[in-house]
Amino acid sequence: MITAYYHPGYAAPLGKHVMPITKFSMVADGLRDRAGIRLEEPAPVTEDDLLRVHTPEYVAAVRTGEPRALAESQKFPWSPELYPSVCLTSGGLVAASRRALRDGVAAAVVSGFHHSHADHGEGFCTFNGLVVAAEALRASGEIRTVAVLDMDLHYGNGTASLAVLRPWLLNVCVYGNDYQGNKPYSDVSVLHHEDGVNHRSIALPNGCRRDGMLAAMDEAFPLLLEHGRPDLLMYQAGADPYREDPYSPLDLDLDDLRERDRRVFAFAKANGLPIVWVLAGGYTEDTRKVVQVHLNTFEAALEVYG
Repeated sequence: MITAYYHPGYAAPLGKHVMPITKFSMVADGLRDRAGIRLEEPAPVTEDDLLRVHTPEYVAAVRTGEPRALAESQKFPWSPELYPSVCLTSGGLVAASRRALRDGVAAAVVSGFHHSHADHGEGFCTFNGLVVAAEALRASGEIRTVAVLDMDLHYGNGTASLAVLRPWLLNVCVYGNDYQGNKPYSDVSVLHHEDGVNHRSIALPNGCRRDGMLAAMDEAFPLLLEHGRPDLLMYQAGADPYREDPYSPLDLDLDDLRERDRRVFAFAKANGLPIVWVLAGGYTEDTRKVVQVHLNTFEAALEVYG
């Protein structure tokens, strides 16, 4: 049985926005009667949990809405519901990470918010749930080291920035768009990320198909073990590499992305790594296709762990 954490409070009111906030409830609806999947509700994180990662000024801005430019630095309209919603999304990742340590695998029906920096948000990412969860489990003594495998279309620049000061955190990105200064850059031959000791990356060229993606994954997997076996693997399973996504320059279909997910889970299982995953990215006009990518990730997990 795979446990997935979902709460209807994840969704703050965004109005008409490119981010399909309804996808999380649609994924949850698609899982309710699925054999082998159990849905549970998480508790929200506390302000102390957030302050291990984010500055007091930024946390206060998201909570109060002032200064408004900082509160909306992630490109979401601020509302009083925003702060409770992002406390719940980080709480979902904390709960799922704890479950993964116990069961070997678990999911949070949230985004990882990998563009979020210590002192501001970017790219629809308010608080960096990946690092908030990692810090919470370290504070409780449940883990010492974490590796993040980020396969969102966009480079996880926020997680990379937070990894710089955390030698116990390794961030490995396989991506098709760079992301800098709150802007995506779709051609990695023109602009791509600069690596550091514990933030490594592999860029996928425009037009990349399955073989190219799988070759990049074969290169990425050993990097996850480069500093020793992590206590927990966090997987950012992006839907936006899909070839119909308006941001994607890649040529990857639904089956390609399902095979991506299956290989990630097979790698984690073969190496005895507890794995928790989040449902990142995805802006295809037909939200049902985004939801299908995410449901396929669950099917891939069940194929490996079921």
